[in-house]
Amino acid sequence: MAKENKSLGVVAAMPQEIAPVLARIKGYARGNIDGRNLYRFPVNGSLVYLIESGMGPAQAAAATRALIRHANPDAILNFGFGGAVLAGLEVGELVLADRVFHLDQGTLRELPQPDAPLVSLVQDYCAKVGLQVRRGGFITACGIRNKTEMASRLGGSTPLPLLEMETAAVLEQAQAAGIPLVAIRGVSDAADEELGFAIEEFCDADLHLTPWRVAWTIAKRPLLIPQLIRLAGNSRRAGKRLALAVELALQALTR
Repeated sequence: MAKENKSLGVVAAMPQEIAPVLARIKGYARGNIDGRNLYRFPVNGSLVYLIESGMGPAQAAAATRALIRHANPDAILNFGFGGAVLAGLEVGELVLADRVFHLDQGTLRELPQPDAPLVSLVQDYCAKVGLQVRRGGFITACGIRNKTEMASRLGGSTPLPLLEMETAAVLEQAQAAGIPLVAIRGVSDAADEELGFAIEEFCDADLHLTPWRVAWTIAKRPLLIPQLIRLAGNSRRAGKRLALAVELALQALTR
């Protein structure tokens, strides 16, 4: 991508994913699109627009449409956390999507692949500075799913699969608009950790995190506390490595 008159769109779901990235940015302007936070900053002479989508496929799709309408980006980067489905990925490792699946109402559907040249560009650029980023399949679901069951459904056909909640929706919107996409995620929970809660216990109908629901769920189910503390620590660890990878990806995509 040439520098002049180019823009790059970035989509991430949660403040916890975005904050470590913004900490690495020397200056940014904060705005709002359709009620969602939007951060704008330059990289290599290009303008980057980072939108906070909210969790889940519906929110991600709506945010991506708004981003495309507002910024008309030349490419889109999607990033966030993901849960490993099979052994082979540890907390904090980084994965680029080379396959993307959408789990919708029990049906697992594969989407057209993300842009292969951009995936290679980002992976190679990270490798030059010694940051290993592996490739795997992202499985987008509308909530938390059992990893053992998901592994059985995949049948070993996809190396290093990750469960997450947005990439397929972002990819569909990007491809509908003819915009290439690359997606990268940091592992926040290993394959041997099944999450002991449903996302709906902590969120409203639109998957917005609701403090009183969090407090109520913890009060009813105090045995969740150790896992939630562990996951928070894992997310901080994954977030630091993910932020570095995102910074490098932005540099590669705006060169």
